[in-house]
Amino acid sequence: MNKPFIGKKSAAAGGWGALKSCGKHLLAAGAPLSGAKTMLKANQPDGFDCPGCAWGDPEHGSSFEFCENGVKAVTWEATEKRVTPDFFARHSVSELRHKSDHDLEHLGRLTHPLRYDAPSDRYRPIAWEEAFAEIGHVLKGLDHPNRAEFYTSGRASNEAAFLYQLFVRLYGTNNFPDCSNMCHEASGVALRQAIGIGKGTVTLEDFEHADAIFVVGQNPGTNHPRMLGDLRKAAMRGARIVVLNPIRERGLERFADPQDKLQMLRAGSTDIASDYLQPRLGGDMAAFRGMAKAVFAADDAALASGRPSLLDHDFLSQHTADFTAYRAAVDATTWAAIEDQSGLTRAEIEHAADIYLAAGNVICTWAMGVTQHRHSVPTIREIANFMFLRGHVGRKGAGLCPVRGHSNVQGDRTVGINEKPPAAFLDALAREFGFEPPRENGHNVLGAIGAMLAGEAQAFIGLGGNFARATPDSDLVAKLMQSQKLTVHIGTKLNHSHLLPGEIAFILPCLGRTEIDRNSKGVAQIVTVEDSMSMVHGSGGINEPASPHLKSEIAIIAGIAAATIGSTKVDWAALADDYDLIRDRIARVIPGFEDYNTRVRRPRGFYLGNSAAERRWATPAARATFWAGALPETVEHQDARDRDGIFVLQTFRSHDQYNTTIYGMNDRYRGIYGERRVVFMNPTDLEKIGAKIADRVDVIGVHDDGRERIAADFRLVPYDIPEGCVAGYYPELNVLVPLGQAGEQSDTPASKSILVRFRPVHSRLGGR
Repeated sequence: MNKPFIGKKSAAAGGWGALKSCGKHLLAAGAPLSGAKTMLKANQPDGFDCPGCAWGDPEHGSSFEFCENGVKAVTWEATEKRVTPDFFARHSVSELRHKSDHDLEHLGRLTHPLRYDAPSDRYRPIAWEEAFAEIGHVLKGLDHPNRAEFYTSGRASNEAAFLYQLFVRLYGTNNFPDCSNMCHEASGVALRQAIGIGKGTVTLEDFEHADAIFVVGQNPGTNHPRMLGDLRKAAMRGARIVVLNPIRERGLERFADPQDKLQMLRAGSTDIASDYLQPRLGGDMAAFRGMAKAVFAADDAALASGRPSLLDHDFLSQHTADFTAYRAAVDATTWAAIEDQSGLTRAEIEHAADIYLAAGNVICTWAMGVTQHRHSVPTIREIANFMFLRGHVGRKGAGLCPVRGHSNVQGDRTVGINEKPPAAFLDALAREFGFEPPRENGHNVLGAIGAMLAGEAQAFIGLGGNFARATPDSDLVAKLMQSQKLTVHIGTKLNHSHLLPGEIAFILPCLGRTEIDRNSKGVAQIVTVEDSMSMVHGSGGINEPASPHLKSEIAIIAGIAAATIGSTKVDWAALADDYDLIRDRIARVIPGFEDYNTRVRRPRGFYLGNSAAERRWATPAARATFWAGALPETVEHQDARDRDGIFVLQTFRSHDQYNTTIYGMNDRYRGIYGERRVVFMNPTDLEKIGAKIADRVDVIGVHDDGRERIAADFRLVPYDIPEGCVAGYYPELNVLVPLGQAGEQSDTPASKSILVRFRPVHSRLGGR
């Protein structure tokens, strides 16, 4: 008999449900009192940076600068459970592969460096120096440095990432597949084209002065819950919050702030969205084109009646290029095309435009609901176009705000994790370290997988992350990982990527963000990170390491580097023993980090600055640049509509999840309990395919490349999502994301626009 898994959704995000969840995870970690004490140091000037997300910290924070997801992330790391060599002696790798992502993560912290022993199919302990020496021997034995792929997770600190890129470039390659390639790469590409810098232009304080905030393709209640506190404050002072999201998300509807005692006692909540629009998947670009069309129409009407223009002509004339071409492109786009592609009505779009016109200051935020489409770069360009019309870039209370996921994914790119490094960065690196870095572009994530597929890549080193589960076509990538001559994974806990060993394979356990990192003199060291608002701040652990055999990420990188290329040009051991020395080198290489060691020790750190926020445009035109392209001929939901039984699928997180890390099996904001293999579908679509609630189906990918893609045995859940669109959790559904379907110009996997069909499980089983 099937166990019921659909229950009541939380009435609001946060609230007592969040507090109950925090208590549950503190208890599950095995040390509730020390865990609670640890949380009081999260995002504090004398504590550690929470690994849960990249949302900014306020200038004047409280004693409780953490959220439910922060508690999950910290207790996940600070668990009392351990995965020792004895564990691996009892369990083969083949056996462990049958465990779920959730079960693997909950085994506990890794304690010893490990090497895979193929005859016994087990990981066995190895001494650190032996591991470094063998890794170095294999890397030195490759016939070209481009045979190796060096992956980076966004939780790596600035210091670790800088040392990593220095080692890899001294080794001789720019192969830096990076987690940002799978999320906000499109934001970086589009913003560099539009405003000359691939980062958002706002600070956290700008949210205090915004009159309207457009929240597009993101779910802060699950992905960056502290953002809800700032949206709540904005809503309470009367700011309009316009949401564009295909699926109704509880955190964007209502939020109960656990720090508001009166609200908690009354079981109350605050409405977040003043207006909630549900475009079809891939329809955001058309929606913003429609809002621009409505703004132009309102401006024309104002001028015709003798009223002042509604556009910021001073900004447009002094700071922008190609406005006339953009106006022509908007005029040429019909309302019929806009409505059909966006999935919204003209009235809905014009209403959103009216909110924009009535607001003195506007912020637009977005996340992977925008970036993981084929047309993501043009969509973000269209968002920037819309914001340019009334000068909402480069002034207080207004701006562009891509909200990153990993806590230092932006910082890693800043300090050099980039397969297409700027010439100025390479020149500075060459001057500082006295070598000629490789100038040829390297591999991003899809490039690395392509090199594996072609048999060109022979070694993979992962600085954190769960590469094989995070990537598209994950079943194929799992096989490719095992074809490598060398695989090395640096991490804190066991995950499925570790169970795909190459011919020679290592798991190297590292310190977590919450743990004290002592140097050879016993002095605790700090690392630094950069949040979504370009604030750089320090992070120092407060807990004793989970094992005396752990090393920091920096020490591990230094050990591999010394064994591979020697210490003639760089004294790796000295840098690993004093992170101030690494920061001194960063300061001499990268603009904005001057006096790094002094400034990062100030409360809340320092602001790196943003040229576009100062209305300095590092674009070819030396101006903010409009994009004047046409809408795509079709997007996936339009293609699916014309094919019987075909839908467009988006993948997303559950509430008990952080990227590929599964904290629990519940998603209370969507009313799902104890189950992850679900597909959310519009009730009308459920009827159209002759299915009922909780029916079991196989989800079959529809992509014309000759490869069969099946995610087996999922259960259907009726939900408030546009007709023709469906949704479900990754990484389980990543098997359906084709390598060949990625963002134009960004190579970001198009995980929000996958064509699928459904097959009843009973038909596959012959009617059983």
